Amino acid sequence: MSRFSVTAYYLSGSIAAAMLVASAPIVLAQPSAELAIALPAQPLGASIRELALRSGQTIIVDADLVAGINGPAVHGVYTVEDALDRLLADTGLSWTRFDGSIVIRKEKLSQQERDGAVGIVVTGSRIRGAPIPSPVMVLDNRAIRDTGLADLGEVARSLPQSFGGGQNPGVGFNVPSSTGGNVGGGSSVNLRGLGSDATLTVLNGRRVPYDSARQGVDISAIPLAAVDRIEVVADGASAIYGSDAVGGVVNVILRRDYDGVETRARIGGSPDGGNFQQQYGVLAGSRWNGGGGFLTYEYGRNTALMTNQRKYGRIRPDLTLLPASRRHAVAGSIHQDISDNLTIELDGLYNERTGEFSYPTSTAANLSVSRITQSFDSYTLAFSGAARLSLGQWEVSLSGSFGKGRTYFQGDTFINDLFSSRAFGRYNNRTMSGEIAGDGPLFALAGGDAKLALGAGIRANDFAIFRGVGNINNARPSQDSVYAFGEASFPLVGPAQALPLMRSLSLSAALRYEHYRGLADVVTPKFGMIYAPADFLDIKASWGRSFRAPSFIQLYSIEQAILYPITTFGGKGYPAGTTALLIAGGNSDLKPEKARSWSATMALHPSGIPGASLELSYFHTRYVDRIVNPIPTAALALVNPIYSNQISYAPTAAQLAAAIAHASQFLNGAGAPYDPANVAAIINRANINAGRQTIRGIDAQLGYKTDLANGKIEMSANLTYLDSEQQLQANGPVEQLAGRLFNPPHWRGRGMISWSNGAFSTAATLSRIGGVKDVRSTPALHIDGMTTADISARYRFGEEGGWLRGVELSLSVQNILNALPSVVATSLYYDTPYDSTNYSAVGRFIALELVKKW
Repeated sequence: MSRFSVTAYYLSGSIAAAMLVASAPIVLAQPSAELAIALPAQPLGASIRELALRSGQTIIVDADLVAGINGPAVHGVYTVEDALDRLLADTGLSWTRFDGSIVIRKEKLSQQERDGAVGIVVTGSRIRGAPIPSPVMVLDNRAIRDTGLADLGEVARSLPQSFGGGQNPGVGFNVPSSTGGNVGGGSSVNLRGLGSDATLTVLNGRRVPYDSARQGVDISAIPLAAVDRIEVVADGASAIYGSDAVGGVVNVILRRDYDGVETRARIGGSPDGGNFQQQYGVLAGSRWNGGGGFLTYEYGRNTALMTNQRKYGRIRPDLTLLPASRRHAVAGSIHQDISDNLTIELDGLYNERTGEFSYPTSTAANLSVSRITQSFDSYTLAFSGAARLSLGQWEVSLSGSFGKGRTYFQGDTFINDLFSSRAFGRYNNRTMSGEIAGDGPLFALAGGDAKLALGAGIRANDFAIFRGVGNINNARPSQDSVYAFGEASFPLVGPAQALPLMRSLSLSAALRYEHYRGLADVVTPKFGMIYAPADFLDIKASWGRSFRAPSFIQLYSIEQAILYPITTFGGKGYPAGTTALLIAGGNSDLKPEKARSWSATMALHPSGIPGASLELSYFHTRYVDRIVNPIPTAALALVNPIYSNQISYAPTAAQLAAAIAHASQFLNGAGAPYDPANVAAIINRANINAGRQTIRGIDAQLGYKTDLANGKIEMSANLTYLDSEQQLQANGPVEQLAGRLFNPPHWRGRGMISWSNGAFSTAATLSRIGGVKDVRSTPALHIDGMTTADISARYRFGEEGGWLRGVELSLSVQNILNALPSVVATSLYYDTPYDSTNYSAVGRFIALELVKKW
């Protein structure tokens, strides 16, 4: 037996360790005191040794079990148990207590034996325990609730790296459709403002169905009670996850399981009126030998928020700012060890949402004169599962997922309170996938084992548009792909070598190939490096390519040929009666969008300030072949020469006939019979791969946690600066996007400070969303940003609480100073009078929550 110190041991033979653990009684000890821990990414054995020395506890582990395994970096204030959970996550190892010591062995203990430990899913790599060269942001359930947020849609909109455009409730009609919209009341993450469809949102690392027509994922469909944490990698990740991960990936990680029953009730409202919210839920689960699981149900509803209820909105009376909605959600997860080497797990999700909002349609701006009432009814159903087989230090998994979503929308027109007409439609999405993958060590290097992950799979997406029986817009396209990937990690240098200015150095590489039937073949690489010159500093860098497959709407929305007077497009000097033929709509010849991203990160965790960390990152993405409408302003089609490539002048009768025949629908809006001899131009406005976008900026994350004489305090801050510009055509002008109305501002930040002492805790959050410019006028108008302050407090009754035992009361006040958005210019009576993609319409909001653990 070799010995680290008086407090930590390696057992040189696995038989001795097995005998010791096999005879060990399970001790459900109280958690240890919290310690300031700073462990770099290094061999797992070295991390266990340092943890034992720091804590003064005996930690016993078989040397063969940890040989060749790298442990992740762990920085912060943790108990020894929490630190071990993080070190042993996804290593196949677990810990238990025996006779005052901690013993580490293969992970076949029940959840009770691990004292409630939760396994860690790594986001940004397919290799268990591999260090991640891209910055990762983590939001756990407790931190989310401490800020007073109630659902994952609110969490997404609070994240500084995410833009409130895309698919989100409350996005107004004056927002360009390319920037945002609201169909179905869902919420999506939109990293860097690249679009909801350019951010991949997964559940436990597996895909869920798209929402509505924008090919994003409704993150608010997942009940918060089911969530352990959210991990965000705001860096291109297609080499790891495939399509859609241009802006990055958001991994919603469910609880591993739960033991007991918890009920929850929350009510809240705005003192100024509207948006009264009710939320009720129950969470039940159990742990058993070799497995565990949970099931949760959540019901929520809110009333509408109207412009009449806010002083900035009264210039547009009777307009709905936030729709009334009602929601049911169910989520669950179960896992079971079948044998010593085989584990199965299954996750499920169901969400149903209905809602309604209205807006006037007459210049009187009066709902009684004329109005449109829009309603939506949507649901999401998703299942995913995996079987994991341990083969020595290798693990092989067979996983699959199935999901479908439906969004039904309806618009009823009323004139003088009488029903006049109805428009409706339905979007159906379905996804299925299957994958086989494996990862494990290859050979030993100085810093630990080189590791490899390999896998292959198939994914199929189906989509349907239904606008009524026989409607020409109806479509049922499908898209499937097969893929293969590989990822390798090489820890070249480790702390044991004691090299000057070289505590550790690791390299990583990933490659993915995807074949989209009838569309394209795509190869995406990614490379990474993590260099630690000292134990207080990590320098990370990554470079990679990403892609996004065209959405079904972009591919298969009907192509129309529409005849208009040529003056519609700015044509001058033509004889009376001259027309032009406009081609608009989808394009089945579209190819995937492509991007090249790189990032550099400096992570500081000074040993002289235990519990402190600072991470600074620079990011840069060059996005090409973006799918765009090549002529965004039809009235300038014949005026601006940059659109000349999209125009065919003096078309022949044969060219006109071919264009009309290729389109799915021909419409005559010229006010006179169609005559080929009078058509002076064909203007092609259908979707094309022509756009380019460049984004760059800086992220800063700060954390600090320490114990005080009368409690403990925790602080965190997340700040981002974004610069973004766009070019719609190769010969077109370059336009600045960031800092403009209905686009992300340059600056966003969010900071929190919390204090807890026993049963009582309180937190304060400060958020800043920078201002934007309204370039619709000359000179451009400055629109002020918003700064909001939130506070929350929580009290937990303990065993001495009598009939209140297990009860938790919390009070939160969001936007305590009642900051409101600045008014923007509007022209139509149903235009939202503020920038609804960046700023909240709600104002001050007060919520009370009661939780009971049974």
